[in-house]
Amino acid sequence: MRYLRVGPPGAERPILSAGGALYDLSSVTADIDAPFLASGGYRGDPAALPPAYVDGGRVGPPLARPGVILCVGQNYAAHAAESGAAPPDEPIIFYKAPNTVVGPEDDILLPPGSTRTDWEVELGVVIGRTARYLASPSEAMACVAGYVVVNDVSEREYQLERSGGQWSKGKSCETFNPLGPWLVTPEELTFPLRLRSWVNGELRQDSSTADMIFDVGFLIWHLSQFTVLEPGDLINTGTPQGVALSGRYPYLRPGDVVETEIDGLGRQRSGVKG
Repeated sequence: MRYLRVGPPGAERPILSAGGALYDLSSVTADIDAPFLASGGYRGDPAALPPAYVDGGRVGPPLARPGVILCVGQNYAAHAAESGAAPPDEPIIFYKAPNTVVGPEDDILLPPGSTRTDWEVELGVVIGRTARYLASPSEAMACVAGYVVVNDVSEREYQLERSGGQWSKGKSCETFNPLGPWLVTPEELTFPLRLRSWVNGELRQDSSTADMIFDVGFLIWHLSQFTVLEPGDLINTGTPQGVALSGRYPYLRPGDVVETEIDGLGRQRSGVKG
């Protein structure tokens, strides 16, 4: 299944894509949210649903506001190296405010005075089943509702120099989590997945989930030992090499355009505004 939400912020309509056609899910669920995902999503015949007409409307994030966003730092070997760090022995975890989530074509707003705002294409994992003290990474995969493209936008000065020891300051500014366009259920994808990002049409990141240090199953299992993951929660699983922090590229400025893409999950395009 592939889920989409279309409409103005706060008034998006839930849509199902199947067989190349779009269907309106409004008669089944008010939103693509925790209760809908916990129920297993849509299990009926798509043909039983009325058609959906998008008509060029705004594409919103494919997941209604998540309960929590948990992020994984330095989870790609090449990115850890470009950051000047050794690969971590266990996942580096930080939180991101849920109100950072915007649609895949919404603008990224630079914080006032920011000079070090960066892009990060990431594989997002949406939880569909409660995970607590899981026994193994293989058991963890049953908790995945689907996957989504994330741009984990980061203000590096806030993250690294003004952090006070935590990264969340540099991760939680408004619009810092473009999400979507699609929420895609696991059976639709074959790993590894290619991840790419561009700034003003120039390729910045081009990697694969094969370079992840800790894979999806391990991350969910590991996190479940420290916190309870609930349906509708989002995990940002880390970014590959090719970000501005590497020193190879300039940071974002007003007027820039950031694009991110992952195999099978679609493409984002966000303008940058001051």
